[in-house]
Amino acid sequence: MQPSVDAIEAERFRQFIMGVTDYAIYMLSPQGVVVTWNAGAQHFKGYHPDEIIGQHFSMFYTEEDRAGGRPAYALDVARSTGKFEDEGWRVRKDGSRFWASVVIDPILNPEGELLGFAKITRDITERRVAAEQLEKAREQLFQSQKLEAIGKLTGGIAHDFNNLLNVITNGLELMRLSRDPATVSKAIDTMSRAAQRGASLTQQLLAFARQQPLRQEPHDAGRVIRSFEAVLRRALPDDMRLLLQLQADLPQAMLDPTQFESALLNLVVNARDAMDGRGEVLLDLAAVTLADGEVERLAAGRYLRVLVRDSGTGMTPETMARAVEPFFTTKEIGKGTGLGLSQVYGLMQQCGGTLTLESRVGEGSTVSLYFPAVAGDGAGEEGAIARAEKVLLVDDQPDVLETAVSLFDHLGYEVLSADNGAQALDTLRRNPDIAILFSDVVMPGMSGVDLGKAARAEFPQLKVVLASGFVQTALREEMPDIGQFELIAKPYRLSELIRTLKTL
Repeated sequence: MQPSVDAIEAERFRQFIMGVTDYAIYMLSPQGVVVTWNAGAQHFKGYHPDEIIGQHFSMFYTEEDRAGGRPAYALDVARSTGKFEDEGWRVRKDGSRFWASVVIDPILNPEGELLGFAKITRDITERRVAAEQLEKAREQLFQSQKLEAIGKLTGGIAHDFNNLLNVITNGLELMRLSRDPATVSKAIDTMSRAAQRGASLTQQLLAFARQQPLRQEPHDAGRVIRSFEAVLRRALPDDMRLLLQLQADLPQAMLDPTQFESALLNLVVNARDAMDGRGEVLLDLAAVTLADGEVERLAAGRYLRVLVRDSGTGMTPETMARAVEPFFTTKEIGKGTGLGLSQVYGLMQQCGGTLTLESRVGEGSTVSLYFPAVAGDGAGEEGAIARAEKVLLVDDQPDVLETAVSLFDHLGYEVLSADNGAQALDTLRRNPDIAILFSDVVMPGMSGVDLGKAARAEFPQLKVVLASGFVQTALREEMPDIGQFELIAKPYRLSELIRTLKTL
């Protein structure tokens, strides 16, 4: 009697399966006992069919997986969901391990009764090792690039700060030697520009080290720019012009004025460095209504657009593609750290806006910042503070304390001072009419936070402002109680001080 066609096909299929050497293909009983064993299974698991048929498939698992019930779990998942797929360590006959890709399918008869399982296993150890080596190489490359970036950063910072300190030191010497008012005034302007550049560089470093959260409030961007105009003009040499075009009756935008001013200064300094000693920088402020997709990453709506355009050398497409990368700079060593534009880009991301770049070689560059507009009118910003409130200033650095005393005195406050927390508490007890405590955060002995808490405990109506040069997010992590008090970042300018005091 000749075998049927079905029987012939089944035998061919069995021979095919048994001859496969790259995959372990075998059958399990409903209880997980090995029923069949092909050449591939024997090849990389090491067991002859006589050694393994009749044994439970859990013997291929590691001791850890067996203890955790992994084999039974695999069969349960295959039975309930129709398939089980997994990767993990498996054990050969000689005890060595290999990384396996496993698929288990349930085999059912026409009535839906479970007959057993088909199990396919593939040895993918080489692929896993290659992936691990690739990841290790990527990590080594990343570390190398990070070290290179840190080297560029520290070199640029060292040059920048040395230049700034040189300007300030020489300016002070010139003021001591000269009695010419014009010379003294020019020295003061030069040192002021250097100090502002140093403050901007410090803010860049803090923003890069940790994403310091913005203090966004509705502000008139035109008013912020006008109050900062003198600083922006001083950033340009005499042969360069700053042209301001500020549209009237603009909507307000959610801004952190300090970060916004820093961004403007970065853009103007970049524009200055892109021009060969002379030229014009345009700063244009206008309200624009965008259609959906008109500017990448922005939804349709009304925005405040701040545009800074220079008539400099322009950028190649390759330079534009990397322009907002941290540490990337085309400037000479000592002329920049490569953080300026990346900081502005980060600011726009946090504000819910965006930054766009347009440039052609020889035709200058245009940077546009888009801030979401705020509907309605907001309260005015900075105004002169002239009141006779009494303030206590606390700082352990004599020069900083002396400068702060002069600043508050200029604003019309009656000023008392102390150089440590204990002295400050004694001064408060002897002068209960003190309205404001303005203290440094990091001081030897009693910190500004501890001082503020102790002072508030005795004088509940006391207004407390803390000043620090550290990143605010880091301070909040290390000193959770600091959130009880108003904070201002060092170095602070008069306009920033006024804004903070007006919120009390």
